Amino acid sequence: MSQKSKKGMTRRNLIKGALGATALGGLAWARPNDLGAQDHNAYFQSISRSLQSNNVATPSMVVDKTVMANNIQTLVRHMKGRFDYRIVAKSLPSIEMLKWTMAQAGTNKLMVFHQPFLSTLAKDIPNADVLMGKPMPVAAARIFYQGLVSTQTTFDAPTQLQWLLDSQTRLQQYAVLAADLKQTLNINIELDVGLHRGGVTNEREFITMLETIEQHPYLRFSGLMGYEPHIGKVPGDPITHRDQAMDTYRDYVALAEKQLGRSVQDLTLNAAGSPTYQYYNEGKASSWPMNELSAGSCLVKPSDFDLPTLADHKAAAFIASPVLKVLNETQIPGVSGLGKIMAMWNQNWQKTFFAYGGYWKANPVSPKGLTLNPVYGRSSNQEMYNGSASVQLKQDDFIFLRPTQSEAVFLQFGDILVIEKGVLAERWPILQG
Repeated sequence: MSQKSKKGMTRRNLIKGALGATALGGLAWARPNDLGAQDHNAYFQSISRSLQSNNVATPSMVVDKTVMANNIQTLVRHMKGRFDYRIVAKSLPSIEMLKWTMAQAGTNKLMVFHQPFLSTLAKDIPNADVLMGKPMPVAAARIFYQGLVSTQTTFDAPTQLQWLLDSQTRLQQYAVLAADLKQTLNINIELDVGLHRGGVTNEREFITMLETIEQHPYLRFSGLMGYEPHIGKVPGDPITHRDQAMDTYRDYVALAEKQLGRSVQDLTLNAAGSPTYQYYNEGKASSWPMNELSAGSCLVKPSDFDLPTLADHKAAAFIASPVLKVLNETQIPGVSGLGKIMAMWNQNWQKTFFAYGGYWKANPVSPKGLTLNPVYGRSSNQEMYNGSASVQLKQDDFIFLRPTQSEAVFLQFGDILVIEKGVLAERWPILQG
């Protein structure tokens, strides 16, 4: 090889080395920072101490009663007495929780989505005014009435319960049930106001349903429900979508009044949900077609409800999961050394913490810096979380997670542990069924 060729190779190697060093330097700058906190902040430390002193040793749902009370008052302040408030029971699935919320909010109105819950509520909260939140199979309604016969309660279904129906076909089924029972059934008609989640979509079917109700001796028209909580997720301006939805609602109200020859303003005209109830802050109540708003999740604010419209609500619910095992490294089964390589790149994957239970719709929030491993996989038995060397959790400490929703997650634990000023004050049993 000529001297000239050797010099050329040397130059190329130097260039490659320089480029490699530059690339490594760039990657070093790109490596994630240490996100770990040594321990819980003062808020979670106080809750942790209270749980341990009360011998809590299994995954538990924790609700901060003070934060929840503030959320209730925030909601009531926004409604300003312009609308009635109907509590969404599926978001707060506990009799004691619902009773307390009703007292705090000054309402007896509930929206219910599950027949076994309805049967329990009729027994344990007999003064409740109930609107079903979704159309139920007529067999479920029949089961409810069969159980009600033997239930010791003052709940009066003909005056306190409204069935939500979405079609003439389902209405005909309920007409048969009403005749069989020889009992008045209140019918609230579900409207499709633009989100296409079900409900009446045309004037012809709506009029047919009204005629069927009016002509039946045991059916009574009790109002309308226009569901629109997802308009914030629809592409475009949410206020424009809100106005379009409410225009559709107004048209059906006007059509009902024309068909019936009377006002329906004294009936149940329901709308909204946690994501949208604040869309109706402005204007007089008479400028909107509905007279009541529903909400529930915003009172405990799971993370799916971290929305601009709920910025003044605070998180009130957390999962507390005991730490079962602590490892000072991460090992990936079947791939020797991969855990070390991952930790070299991301120091937040250095340590391993196995928690009691897991696979919930929830994300770790305390101590800071815990994450699910992207390779290891999920577990409902012993969920594995990673953290940096900064995280000093020990065996039997708690990991706190924030649920993404309340309605399903709350039902995965036993009694709700109610915290006041950092101390375990009460236990609220959850609804069963």
